[in-house]
Amino acid sequence: MNDYDLIIIGGGAGAFASAIKANELKAKTLMVNKGLPLGGTCVNVGCVPSKTLLWAGEVMHLARNHNIPGIDIEVKNFDFAQVVQHELDLVDKLRAEKYEKVLNGLEHVTHIEGQATFVSPNEIEVAGQKYQAKKFIIAAGSTATVPPIENIQEVGYLTHIEALQIKNQPKELIVVGAGPLGLEFAQMYSRFGTKVTVLQRSDSIFPPAEKELTTRLAEILTNEGITIKTNVQVKSARKEGNKKILTYTVSDKQEEVSADEILLATGKTPNTQGLTLDKASVELDEKQAIKVNPQFQTSQSHIYAVGDITNAPVRLEPTAGREGTLATENALKRTRNSVDYNSVPWTIFTDPQLAGVGFTEEEQMKKFGTCMCKTVSFKDVTKALIINRTEGLIKMAIHPETKQITGVHILAANAGELIAEAMMLVKGKNTTDDVINSLPMFPTLSEAIKIAALSFTNDITKLSCCV
Repeated sequence: MNDYDLIIIGGGAGAFASAIKANELKAKTLMVNKGLPLGGTCVNVGCVPSKTLLWAGEVMHLARNHNIPGIDIEVKNFDFAQVVQHELDLVDKLRAEKYEKVLNGLEHVTHIEGQATFVSPNEIEVAGQKYQAKKFIIAAGSTATVPPIENIQEVGYLTHIEALQIKNQPKELIVVGAGPLGLEFAQMYSRFGTKVTVLQRSDSIFPPAEKELTTRLAEILTNEGITIKTNVQVKSARKEGNKKILTYTVSDKQEEVSADEILLATGKTPNTQGLTLDKASVELDEKQAIKVNPQFQTSQSHIYAVGDITNAPVRLEPTAGREGTLATENALKRTRNSVDYNSVPWTIFTDPQLAGVGFTEEEQMKKFGTCMCKTVSFKDVTKALIINRTEGLIKMAIHPETKQITGVHILAANAGELIAEAMMLVKGKNTTDDVINSLPMFPTLSEAIKIAALSFTNDITKLSCCV
């Protein structure tokens, strides 16, 4: 009774995609979940709740900063606890509809809750019961990293989980770490009225992105009242009364900052501890992530791993889901599916949003020794002028010989939507000529992509609309 074709360890995006595909293939499957409720990070403590609160903050900000002459809008009331409860209610609804209900409809999949530990390469144990399988998918996700700050455990801190659930809004908040999580939470709380300070270790708020875009985003956030300090080394924490104080160094000078709460946003650690992967001879890298090949196989060819628990170059909700589907096909059908991570887009959901796909200028230089790159301001995009959102930039990189588009990076309102078109251009190996010969709707923000393509051969300030 405890023999399965496939055992899935985890309950998030990768695990659900795997279970759905396994059910389609009529494989006898066991899903073992522990930690977060079904749905994992995204629906419970990630994408869904954070973007719900971000939208609430954006509505408040736009009401006060729409810049339309003749309109005066007042925000009469803001109830932080009620806004958070709305977010939590939506989480409960989507978890029930998109995960619990979906799982109940998978006739070939059995679900149990508990910690899975490997006994051997083909056997796990859960709550004293052993289960065997021919193939395994490990999709156990990751947990917020706690950096080595002296006394941080004694002083106390928030991770993204608590920051999405607390009902008492902090008057002052320190965010340790920038990047997607840190920047989104910093702006969210700042727009709710919290005084926010961001402490970032590197000289950029998001080093993987285009520097001129992150520099511009930092300026925008600073103008909104967020204090951003870069090149910071956080040393220690202490409490004085009701305040939490962090001591840090910047440019060899020691400084301090105090707040009601400290939010740690310094990355995530793969949930490999507790799985006893050594008993399955599954190899880990120096960051305790599972090593996988392009087909998602671990050092044991019948054991696959997907999502945040792996050393894959991109770790996002969409990649985890796609990896889960493809890895399951590979495991059960002996296919050799893989993901082209270079054509996978990413987005930081600040306002304006920062999104990208493909090569940055730095990556282009490393690959080709030169970069044909152009940056265009949204001041040259008619729709941006119409909606008073001209603060953004779009940067495009193309192959120096073929004019193939190799990267697009956007800082703009709704950049996460716009990057979908850029994704198809990079994935489809389209050239700037392909884009110039296209006819995007006017007026839309998506015209920015065509204007960026035109900028390689034209002075766009001397062009009319709809060229």
